[in-house]
Amino acid sequence: MSLEQTPASERIHIGFFGARNAGKSSLVNALTGQDVSIVSPVAGTTTDAVSKSMELLPLGPVLITDTAGFDDNDAQLGAQRIEKTKRELYRTDIAVLVTDASASLSDTDRELIALFEQEHTPYLVALSKSDMLAEQPAQLPKNSFYVSAQTGEGIHELKEALGALANQDAPERFLIRDLIQTGDAVVLVTPIDESAPKGRLILPQQLTLREILDAGACPLLTQPEQLPGLLQSLKTPPRMVVTDSQAFAAVSAAVPDTVPLTSFSILMARYKGFLKTAVAGVQALQALPDGASVLIAEGCTHHRQCNDIGTVKLPKAIQRFTGKEFCLSYCSGGTFPEDLSLYALVIHCGGCMRTEREMLWRMRTAMSQGVPFTNYGTVLAACSGILERSLMGDTLL
Repeated sequence: MSLEQTPASERIHIGFFGARNAGKSSLVNALTGQDVSIVSPVAGTTTDAVSKSMELLPLGPVLITDTAGFDDNDAQLGAQRIEKTKRELYRTDIAVLVTDASASLSDTDRELIALFEQEHTPYLVALSKSDMLAEQPAQLPKNSFYVSAQTGEGIHELKEALGALANQDAPERFLIRDLIQTGDAVVLVTPIDESAPKGRLILPQQLTLREILDAGACPLLTQPEQLPGLLQSLKTPPRMVVTDSQAFAAVSAAVPDTVPLTSFSILMARYKGFLKTAVAGVQALQALPDGASVLIAEGCTHHRQCNDIGTVKLPKAIQRFTGKEFCLSYCSGGTFPEDLSLYALVIHCGGCMRTEREMLWRMRTAMSQGVPFTNYGTVLAACSGILERSLMGDTLL
């Protein structure tokens, strides 16, 4: 990830949905002012989701996604394309239903609206190809707009409406800024080992560092081995210490009990809105029978090192903590199974590369099937015997 760019997980995700040949791709190109999608009169030209990161005023940094037609009837691939379109919806903050202005709402359009409402996704209706209408009705339903990719009609109004939806009742969320004050010293423990990305910090560390600076506080970065010396050199104790979860044991031993201690993963679970569920889910870990199936899910994809946290360090910590051997399965990136009936527990990463909406969908998917859902940070804190401390009492909950 470029240091100059807003990560995809922190952008507003806007998805364009509709039937084949409704005009989605043309509208996306007109809205962005770029040739994001291939445009053709042939129905079904867009066969997979196409996304574009950009700055779109008045919204700011967004990720715009053009999806395949939801009425794809290809015998072999149609069902897969529709399923991928549904998955795009699960990570979409605002949906735009694109429908032909010359026709009434189709069954496909109504099915999509039902999905938007089921997922509580704010949406607008874009009545496309308005330039082909002989006459336009004077009144339109709420949140509906006539638009034309050819003439530009309604494009500005659609942008303004998207901006209004994005800012509607959206409370500002923080990783750490609401926990600290101007002038506070905050120690960030960032191990640089074989799994650390070369030349940069991982995203949760970047985001936390930026919020500390925004708060006018003083970040102090160190590795676990240098932490004791750093703490001794401070005239007054730091406001708090935030560590990589895999270093919990060594860091907790070095940090006095009077200094609040937590991890980047726990702060990220709080930021994404599922920390309470994660804490409840970790309590199910010790009760699992030997041989139970556990899904370990990561929101990003990366080349796994020999001492990878998800496949090596986390399983070892769980085995030491529970004294049991579990049957572990893995998924990563945008892949997350909707059917979790095979699993007794889901352990997810902090979700820094997934949007809040997608993380909450993953959580709800598990909970609706009676499968506890937790994350790396809470599990590693429990395995280190410091879960209560890492939650800073009830402060983070």
